[in-house]
Amino acid sequence: MSKFDRFQPPVFEQVEEERLHRKQRLAAAFRLFGRLGFSEEVAGHITVRDPEFTDHFWVNPFGKYFGDIRVSDLLLVDKEGEVVKGDALINQAAFAIHSQIHQARRDIIAAAHAHSIYGKAWSSLGRLLDPLTQDSCAFYEDHALFHDCTDVVLDTCEGRRIAEALSQNKAIILRNHGILTVGHTVDEAAWWYISLEQSCQAQLLAEAAGRPSVIKHETARLTHSQVGAPSGGWFCFQPLYNRIVREEPDLLE
Repeated sequence: MSKFDRFQPPVFEQVEEERLHRKQRLAAAFRLFGRLGFSEEVAGHITVRDPEFTDHFWVNPFGKYFGDIRVSDLLLVDKEGEVVKGDALINQAAFAIHSQIHQARRDIIAAAHAHSIYGKAWSSLGRLLDPLTQDSCAFYEDHALFHDCTDVVLDTCEGRRIAEALSQNKAIILRNHGILTVGHTVDEAAWWYISLEQSCQAQLLAEAAGRPSVIKHETARLTHSQVGAPSGGWFCFQPLYNRIVREEPDLLE
């Protein structure tokens, strides 16, 4: 059992309240990604499923810096890729990838992908991460590798193949492209992305310095059960959310 299981996301009686909550978390996640340096030109996207229209998702407008995004900037996109709420363009790659993940994984609420430096660097190796640290054990036997992602993903067929490779895992390494994570909340998906990026950095540094010691299989599995549950991903995001809202309250507008 995860040590975080007693902590759970809030439950809402009104769909409007849940929608606002998800959008606030999404805007905060973008601000955090911007602050952490995950924003590169116009690349990157985080999405969250709408609680009422479950084949629709909210996403960032194309070309807007992560660190400037507010709740009111978010776009609602339908299953055909049409913007049904909002007044901006969407990133075609965001629709091609996220629409297929949301369709294939009805259990997940959010997905995150950006072009962060260590995720990109590690993806070029075409390998899964090793269980080198407690943090990386959160992804032990819980992340996948997509071998064929070498260009801009603009076709839903390619997005479908990514979703198939992701399977039931929480994360996937897109070879020569970067990393992507999913979660049962925006909080969880965003935290797994941050943690996966840091785990890529840790292994790159360790291998540059020498031959790192790998955690044994049984221990890695046990640690995954302790730190890799959805409740853990959600809980670890809460201090980050509270801080970014305190320091940048305009994101809620």
